Amino acid sequence: MKTHDDNEENDVNMLIEAINLKKEYRLGKDNYVHALRGASLEIKAGEMVAIMGPSGSGKSTMMHVLGCLDRPDGGEVRLAGRRVDDLRNGELTKIRSEEIGFIFQGFNLVPTMTALENVALAAEYAGTPRKQAARLARRMLEKVGLADRVGHLPSELSGGQQQRVAIARALVNSPAVILGDEPTGDLDTKTSNEVIAMMREINRSTGTTFVLVTHNPEVGEACDRVIHMRDGLVVEEAVPESLVEEEWAAIAAASESPANERTGVCLDGVASPFL
Repeated sequence: MKTHDDNEENDVNMLIEAINLKKEYRLGKDNYVHALRGASLEIKAGEMVAIMGPSGSGKSTMMHVLGCLDRPDGGEVRLAGRRVDDLRNGELTKIRSEEIGFIFQGFNLVPTMTALENVALAAEYAGTPRKQAARLARRMLEKVGLADRVGHLPSELSGGQQQRVAIARALVNSPAVILGDEPTGDLDTKTSNEVIAMMREINRSTGTTFVLVTHNPEVGEACDRVIHMRDGLVVEEAVPESLVEEEWAAIAAASESPANERTGVCLDGVASPFL
């Protein structure tokens, strides 16, 4: 049974809350698309979560609303406990530049700027002095394995390298969360897997929260949790099978340890078969 302290801890760890979100778009004179129909979800700090669903399910609209790129017509969005959907445009701009990083399918790099300049631009936009922004940008590019590509234009980089620049740009302001809209959509399988592995390593090593809208099942397999959407609603949440297998393997290893007295280990309330 959860105690009051447990609930307080959960509230502290909750980074994003979407509560009964509704969003519709007008198409033509009398036609409306109901992109979100009362969708709710929660993301804890440090999680890597995939949002999946068929085309038209509302997942990209959800990302735009969570990222303060669009406002819901109904419901609430909270970031670290603070309601943000009703803030003024200037306040939302500040949140987008300082607290949220974005990764897009098409990379969205400035074609006339080098990798270093593209990343530094995001830091400068958030108010970082130019020289400091350049130092931060160089450090982020080193983190994503592009130390030898800082002076290259986007046209001189492969698709995977361009997406790495985009990830470095998303990280440069040390945001609370990175939102990705089909971050592997324009990449081949090998490059896609490399980018997925890199995002997961960053998530685990830095604790940066990732929320990734995707059609790619390999992205979902790399995440802590997969949220499924359909017809503007969250219809299911699941833990990837690979993660469940990893946790059961850890339980098995612990049960085989000589120091283990087999006092009873449970996973999500299910008794371990190794007891």
